[in-house]
Amino acid sequence: MDFALSEEQDAIFDMAYAFGQEHIAPFARTWEGEGTIPRALWGKLAELGFGGLYVSEEAGGAGLTRLDATLVFEGLSMACPSVAAFLSIHNMCAAMLDRFGSDTLKERYLAPALRMERVLSYCLTEPGAGSDAAALKTRGERTNEGFVLNGTKAFISGGGYSDTYVLMCRTAGEGARGISAVVVEDGTAGLSYGGLEDKMGWRSQPTRQVQFDDCLIPADNLIGEEGSGFRYAMKGLDGGRLNISACSLGGAQSALDKTLAYMGERRAFGQPIDQFQALQFRIADLEIELQAARTFLRQAAWKLDQGAPDATKFCAMAKKFVTEAGSRVADQCLQLHGGYGYLADYGIEKIVRDLRVHQILEGTNEIMRLITARAMLAERG
Repeated sequence: MDFALSEEQDAIFDMAYAFGQEHIAPFARTWEGEGTIPRALWGKLAELGFGGLYVSEEAGGAGLTRLDATLVFEGLSMACPSVAAFLSIHNMCAAMLDRFGSDTLKERYLAPALRMERVLSYCLTEPGAGSDAAALKTRGERTNEGFVLNGTKAFISGGGYSDTYVLMCRTAGEGARGISAVVVEDGTAGLSYGGLEDKMGWRSQPTRQVQFDDCLIPADNLIGEEGSGFRYAMKGLDGGRLNISACSLGGAQSALDKTLAYMGERRAFGQPIDQFQALQFRIADLEIELQAARTFLRQAAWKLDQGAPDATKFCAMAKKFVTEAGSRVADQCLQLHGGYGYLADYGIEKIVRDLRVHQILEGTNEIMRLITARAMLAERG
């Protein structure tokens, strides 16, 4: 068993990290204050192939493995978890178009998405359907002209900002088999947006409700087969859970790096505070937790790449473990900074705020426990 990354994988991480430190980190606080991410950034990321990380090479994507992709998101999140997570959402949508979309959809939407001329957002969650996603109410009624959409989506990253929305809607009866996936362009008649949400973290990502009122889209905007949308969504979430875990890992690693530097400079009682054994024990615990989280994440990513039968279980377990570990580490880093950790200038409090939502989205960590337990009972036979 080889736990080492290949030279190519090391290069992927180094490229993402270097890009983040040059093009994202110096501006992250400004973008957070403005509540948006400059569109010009996406073109620069697309030049590196980051607009379609695991889109097939045949379709023009980078064709990376899911393990490779976690390295990208870990590296970028060391600059800003909010920006990295937004890129993850775009990539989840692009992969869905690549795997299940028609040639027409790929030409119209996927090709410009790979160049990030079109930014993609994902519309699954509703005001009354979060963890119980199969209970969604947004309807897509088939007509002679196509599908007429009616309903509301909530907590949509990129709402009112993105160019294209991958929407889960109900085209048939109740339950998961009645859900289809469709593409909706910004500017379509009947598509509108709620007010900008005032969030704890991820503040550089514009987040709004997305409203559909007799919104007509062409029939060929259907992704794959009618009634298969929920299955497509669940397939995307395994990888999404890995990505968001990598964002927690990168953010927490950045917090720990900042803390080690601070502790070498901060003096108390006549010496640098990193010379106190009690605090050395604290940073050792943080390093142990992050290394365990990193190993678990990469094992889960490897399983997903290999198509292992327990991949979904491992993605859920890793998401639960890594996101909680990341938040614990970031919180302890704030504590080790003392009062300075509470100040925006030191960069720790933003990481604490940004990482907290990772335990909620891509399936709450309570749902991750449920997936794990059900898999355990099924394996028991």
